[in-house]
Amino acid sequence: MLKYVNTGVVFQEIPDEVTLAINISGCPCRCPGCHSHYLWEDIGLPLDTDSIDAFVRKYGNDITCIAMMGGDNDPASVNLLAQYIHANHPQYHVAWYSGRLRIPSTICKTDFDYIKVGPFIRHLGPLNQPTTNQRLYRQASDGSFEDITRRFWRTATA
Repeated sequence: MLKYVNTGVVFQEIPDEVTLAINISGCPCRCPGCHSHYLWEDIGLPLDTDSIDAFVRKYGNDITCIAMMGGDNDPASVNLLAQYIHANHPQYHVAWYSGRLRIPSTICKTDFDYIKVGPFIRHLGPLNQPTTNQRLYRQASDGSFEDITRRFWRTATA
């Protein structure tokens, strides 16, 4: 069962989206240097269709995307929630931030509009560093995924 600890409306996780980030606990990745150690524990409230519906009632038109931050302990449930959101709340894009190197073959990637993969590796930096190992993909209209990671990188101006 997925559990979430907290949520937040964020502007930097998914380019061009106002995103409700749902922080999921029980992370099995345990990346050294993780800024959210508290998410390693099995704590929080159930993350299910009822909680998704409650978030939609609460945030309504204030958000454009719902991102599940974690859930690597139960990817099948993350996938089911993505399907639910698309079927019942099609006005929202759906994102998944996974700390894994690859998305499990049991996941239907096309149930997501965005997928971030990669563990945090401190010396490589986060998504906003060109040296990062992490990648953010956006689903294209043909169902393929394009790497949009460089959208996070700022270039120096003279």
